[in-house]
Amino acid sequence: MPRRLFAKLNAFSVLALTLTISGCIGTGGIAPQGKALSANTLATDEAIQAAAKDAHWPASQWWRAYGDAQLNQWVDLALQGSPTLAMAAARVRQAKAAAGVAESAESLQVNGKGSMTRHKWPTDNFYGPGELSGVTDWDNSAGLGLSYSLDLWGRESNATEQAVDMAHMGVAQARQAQLELTNNIVKVYIQLSLHFAQRDIAEATLAQQEQILQLAEKRLAHGIGTQFEVSQAQTPLPETHRQIDALDEEIALSRNQLAALAGKGPGEGARLQRPSLALAAPLKLPSALPADLLGQRPDVVASRWQVAAQARGIDVAHAGFYPNVDLTASLGYMATGGTMLGFLNASKLSYTAGPAVSLPIFDGGRLRSQLGEASAGYDIAVAHYNQTLVEALKSISDQLIRRESMDKQQAFAAQSVASAQKTYDIAQVAFQRGLTDFLNVLNAQTQLFHQQEIQQQVQAARLTAQAELVTALGGGLGAGNDVPTEQQTVAPKTPAALAILNH
Repeated sequence: MPRRLFAKLNAFSVLALTLTISGCIGTGGIAPQGKALSANTLATDEAIQAAAKDAHWPASQWWRAYGDAQLNQWVDLALQGSPTLAMAAARVRQAKAAAGVAESAESLQVNGKGSMTRHKWPTDNFYGPGELSGVTDWDNSAGLGLSYSLDLWGRESNATEQAVDMAHMGVAQARQAQLELTNNIVKVYIQLSLHFAQRDIAEATLAQQEQILQLAEKRLAHGIGTQFEVSQAQTPLPETHRQIDALDEEIALSRNQLAALAGKGPGEGARLQRPSLALAAPLKLPSALPADLLGQRPDVVASRWQVAAQARGIDVAHAGFYPNVDLTASLGYMATGGTMLGFLNASKLSYTAGPAVSLPIFDGGRLRSQLGEASAGYDIAVAHYNQTLVEALKSISDQLIRRESMDKQQAFAAQSVASAQKTYDIAQVAFQRGLTDFLNVLNAQTQLFHQQEIQQQVQAARLTAQAELVTALGGGLGAGNDVPTEQQTVAPKTPAALAILNH
C-alpha cells in the first residue's frame, strides 16, 4: 500500500475514531422548530391597499412636515443631547468591541513571559551534603508562547459572526431609539399645542360666565331677577378657574417633559413658546409595502439580526461536539544556576511545538444542554421576529384607519363649529335688534366654545395619528443594505457527521 494512501487512511481512521468516541454525546432530538415569516405572505387589509401608492418612504426628518420651527429646533437638540441616544450609541460601541474580542480568537495568540528568582538551597538532612546544599543561585526563564486554533469545525468563525450580528442588531436598536425619541417629542409637542388651545377656550368660557353673572346681578338690581339666578351664575366659575389652573399645570408638565427628552433642564423647557403646528398633505404609502418594510422599520431589522445571531449560536453549539485542535509552541531560555543573565546564553535555548487536542467524551449532558439552549434561543428569536413583523403591519393599518377617521371627524367638527358660529352670529344680531335676550346669545356662545374644543381635540388626534403612521413606517431611518439575508437567518441543520452518529 503506498505510503501516501496509508497516511490518508490513518487520518481518516483518526477522524472516524474521534467522531465515534464523541458519539457518546449525541445531538439526537435537539433542533430548532421556529420558522420566520415572510412579509409577503401576510395579507394586507383595505386600509393599507387603499393608501398604497407609488410614493416614497417617509423622510428622515419627517417632523418638519408640521411646519413649526420651534419643534424642529427641539428635535435637533434631542438628537444631540438625549441621554437615551447616548446610551444606545454606547451599546453599539460595546457590541462592536465584543465582536472584536470574538474575532481575536481566530488569530494567532503570542504571549511573552519571564521570571527571575534568586534561590538559596537549604542545608539539612533532606537535601543531604550534595552539590546544591547551602548554594545560592538563580532560577530564571524568559520566552514566548504561541497558540493558534485551527477552527476545523467553524466554532470560532461562527462565534465571530454571531458577535458581528449582535453588533448589527445594536445599530438597528439605536435607530429604533432615535425613532421612538422623535415620536415622543412630536406627540408631547402636539399635546402642548392642544393644552394652549384648550386654555384659550377655557379663558373665553370664563369671560362668558362672568358676563352671565354680571347680567344676573343687573337683573336682580332692577328687580326683574332673583337671587337664585345670581347663585346659579356663580356656580360654574370656580370649576372654570380650576380647569384653567389644571391646563396651566399640563402646559408646565409638557414643557418639562420636552426638556427631559432633549436632555435639558426644566429651565430650558420653561422658555418654550406656544406651538404653531400645521400639517401638509397626508402621507401616502409606498406600493412596495409590506415587502420593503423589512428594511425600513428598525425594530424589524433588529429582530431579524437577532435571528441571524441565534442561528450562528447553533453552529457554535454543534462545533462543540467535535474535537478541538490547537497548534501550540513555545520558544525561550531557561536555566537554574549560573549568573543572573546566564540563562540568555544560546545553549539555554529551548522550544516546544505540536498540536493540542481536546475531545468531549462524557460531560454530564453539558453539550446537549448547550445545543438545546441555542436551539430554544433561536426559536424565541424567530417568534419575536414574527410578532414584531405582525405588529408592524397591524400598527400601520391601525394608524391608517385612525387617520381616515380623524380626517372625517375633522370635517364634521369643522361643520359643527361653522353651524355653532352661525347660530351665535344670528343670536347676536337678534339681540342687537331686541328680538331676543342676552341669555340666548350666551347659550349660543357656550355651544360654540364646546364645538371649538372638540375641533381642537380632533385636530390633535389627527396630528398624532400622522406621527404614529410615520413611526410605523420606520420614520425614514431605513437600514439600506444592513439587513441579514434569508440564508443568514435559516436555522442550521445538524452536520452530516453528527447526524449519522445519532442513528
